[in-house]
Formats: sequence, C-alpha cells, structure tokens
Amino acid sequence: MSALPQISEAEYEVMKIVWKYAPISTNEITEKLLETSSWSPKTIQTLIKRLVNKGVLTYEKESRVFVYTPLIQECDYIGQESKSFLDRFYGGNITTMLSSFIENDRLSESEINGLRSLLSESFHKEEN
Repeated sequence: MSALPQISEAEYEVMKIVWKYAPISTNEITEKLLETSSWSPKTIQTLIKRLVNKGVLTYEKESRVFVYTPLIQECDYIGQESKSFLDRFYGGNITTMLSSFIENDRLSESEINGLRSLLSESFHKEEN
C-alpha cells in the first residue's frame, strides 16, 4: 500500500466524525464538531476542503447539500500513523517501546495483563 496523505490533528478530528457517520453532510459535520470544539463553522469548512484536496474525502452534491465519504479507511490511517510513531521514536522496535512504557510506569497492571492475553492468543494461533 502506498503512503497515505499526512493530515493534521485538526483534520484528524474531522475524519473521526466522517469515519463514524459517513455519508455525512457539511452541516452535520459542523454540528458534531461544534459540540466538542471551539472552531468556527468557517474553520471546519476549511478543514473539510483541505481533506478533499488531499484525496482523503470525496463528496457528492445532493440537491443543495454536500455529502462526504472517506476515501481511506480509518484502520489503514491508524496503522500508518502507528508505524510512523514506532519508527520515529523507537527505531521500529515495538519491544523497545513497550520496555520504555513499562520501565516508566506508563502501563497499568491491567494493561500489562491485557498485553499478556494478546500475546498468548497470538502465540496459540501460530501453534495451530
């Protein structure tokens, strides 16, 4: 898969709404973002336009309303960003990242137990 376009934190907030509610109109996006942000409707419209220009969103005009749908999947974007973070800060080594979190008490006991369960499930799948 080729690299997905880079999007800003603000653009990501717009995308979270679109991923959750698509197809969704400009007004619906604006209403939902006004519940959680202090952005003006004009700012939100600018963010939407940027995402269309980056090839992340597409739209159709239904009568006088623009309705948006994503052109990229949320899981693909999160996967790319996770890999980028891991590469940038931990040389691509997840063991180094987890060690850092454990050594700095950034993981709770329940999170560590959750990781144990995931690793155990993964190991058992490989055995079968």
